[in-house]
This record gives sequence, structure tokens and C-alpha cells, in this order.
Amino acid sequence: MKYMLLMNTTDIGHPPITEWEPADVKAHIEFMREFTEGLVKSGEFVSGEGLALPDEAKIVTARDGGAPAVTDGPFPESKEFLAGYWIVDCDGLDRALEIAAAASASPGPGGITLNHPIEVRQVLSAPPDAEL
Repeated sequence: MKYMLLMNTTDIGHPPITEWEPADVKAHIEFMREFTEGLVKSGEFVSGEGLALPDEAKIVTARDGGAPAVTDGPFPESKEFLAGYWIVDCDGLDRALEIAAAASASPGPGGITLNHPIEVRQVLSAPPDAEL
């Protein structure tokens, strides 16, 4: 079964990564690299990426007969945003939850575990008889 693990960043008592000491950023990135390599070795990794900060995002809305409306991304007062994701293919929900818990334990400033919330959602496919 495929699951998407969404790493959300919230105000959980630490500064944003843009304010961390370089050594802390390096440790965090190394943790993420090793975590993903473990998923690759276990055969559970499908894909995953870190995402740019919300101030670089754009929101696009289609308009009937006209050019789409493009505005700056998430509202500035938002304190929570999607920092990255993994798609894993594993034996089931229990394993997906184990993987999410491991991702949540990434290190932050001073090596303190961040305990990021990780949203776990099953990736669905169209029914076999659906016309595409």
C-alpha cells in the first residue's frame, strides 16, 4: 500500500530553519538524507522532496475565459506549512505510522528532537473500471 507522509512545520518552540546555526542545519539535512536512504534500502521509498518556504509559493485559480489569477502563496498569518513529503510503498498503515514517527524525530537546534507533526494519508488509485 502506498502512503504519503506530509511533514508539516508549526510553531513548536523552535525558530525557523533559516535562523538555525549552520551545524544544526547540516545535522538536520544529514538526518533527512540518512532517513531517506533507509527507505530506499528497505524498498519502501517511492519519492520525496523538501519544499521551498511559503513566501515563494503561488496560488493559481482558473478563471472562465480569462487568464488565471495568480497570487502569493499561503496567507502571511499562517503558522503552519508543508515542509516536504515522502511517498512510501509499505505493508500497511502500521508500518506507515512507524516510518512517520521516525521522520518526526528529526533533530533541530542544539540537536533537540523536533517532533514535527507528520500527516499520513493513503495514496488512492482510480478503480480498475474507471474511464480516464
